[in-house]
Amino acid sequence: MYRLLKTLKFKADDVIIHVGEEPDIKEFRSYSKTLCNKSDYFKKRLSDENIEKEDGYYVIKIPNINSQIFEIIIKNLNGTDDLNRKTGVEILNIIITSDDLKLYQLAKQAEEFFIKNRQCQLLRNDPVGILKLVLHHKILSKIQEFCLETICSEPEILFNSDDFIDLPAPILEIILRRNDLKLIEIKIWENLIKWGKAQEAQEKTLDEDNQEKLKRFTPLIRFYDISSEDYFNKVKPIIPKELQEEILKFHMIPEYKPTLVNFLPRRIYSFNSALINQNHFALFANWIDRKHKYCNFVLLYRASRDGKTATAFHNKCDNKGATIVVVKIKNSEQIAGGYNPFSWESSGKNKSTKNSFIFSFKDKNNFQSANVANSKGDQYSVRCRSHCGPYFGYRDLYVNHNENDKNPDIWNSWYERSYPTLNLPNTFVVDDYEVFQVIKK
Repeated sequence: MYRLLKTLKFKADDVIIHVGEEPDIKEFRSYSKTLCNKSDYFKKRLSDENIEKEDGYYVIKIPNINSQIFEIIIKNLNGTDDLNRKTGVEILNIIITSDDLKLYQLAKQAEEFFIKNRQCQLLRNDPVGILKLVLHHKILSKIQEFCLETICSEPEILFNSDDFIDLPAPILEIILRRNDLKLIEIKIWENLIKWGKAQEAQEKTLDEDNQEKLKRFTPLIRFYDISSEDYFNKVKPIIPKELQEEILKFHMIPEYKPTLVNFLPRRIYSFNSALINQNHFALFANWIDRKHKYCNFVLLYRASRDGKTATAFHNKCDNKGATIVVVKIKNSEQIAGGYNPFSWESSGKNKSTKNSFIFSFKDKNNFQSANVANSKGDQYSVRCRSHCGPYFGYRDLYVNHNENDKNPDIWNSWYERSYPTLNLPNTFVVDDYEVFQVIKK
């Protein structure tokens, strides 16, 4: 093969490429040297001893490629065109075709252009068309996650699009499964109904057949995060009777714990943790206040990053409102922590509340191992000490930098006085801990 390549006399415009099938074949001309340098696909084709020749030109036929996309590619290779003014779908097809032709440099260039140069504008122009492409081609996996994250961050891009009703059901399901979709649940429900009506071309109400078709989506709706008023007016007339009764109990009985399998954690919008993932935050949001639509979690402090001292903790966390603390216990998958509905201070005050809690996971990867202990409401629910980091209860869970000045990674759980027991060791060493500001919406 390489011996044959050496015999090729590279010259300008020495390759004819026929792209497409009858009657839509289009002819392109290029340079064998350029093609061989940039593509293993063309290098192999041009090295074939049986390659077709015509009037001194090498002839290559590629029937299974779109001629319009190939024209953009060949112009780019020849240095006569770039990616500006191309639509999002065109750029994605350039990536797909470039990968097929082993033009890896161009594929990478187009991928970076899509993500960086135009940000979400390309997605905004044609969200449905782009989602259809990116979710069906492995080569677009990086762009796929970019698109899903962008849509979850700015859901109006998709849900306000005139083409939303044409979104394929599998793609809609992928989006509704995500916990980071920044749209209140009643709006998600309303859009789902709009989509369902469009599928069946109905104008007013969904009949029983359509209810059956929506069943694949109802387990993905966080019905418990929809207000009582919206539930009775917009949800109850449509959902199955057994689910109606379950949600009614949830709204009418304060201590009722839902039992249906579709009691999903609420959607949460932001986090930046080195210790836990999005699903932990979704669970925290339900523990904090299940009546709110959603919560934001903003990282204020990470001990390994900001300093393992009381001063560093208070500089980052004081007077920031409600926070949740997450502690990773050394040489294990165990985590612990607590929720403070007040602000941290250096005032020396003790604060009473029944709204704080402490928690532990024996295995952070196993949510069944979670244990949460709500405050008994005594005067030591939360303690603010200038020489300490987070301090819950009389001495239920805390880090005291005066006591452990030689090892700031030592935490304590000496008494089970202000909270029910979590069965934590009296003292334990931690790898790291983080504090997040909790913003309720």
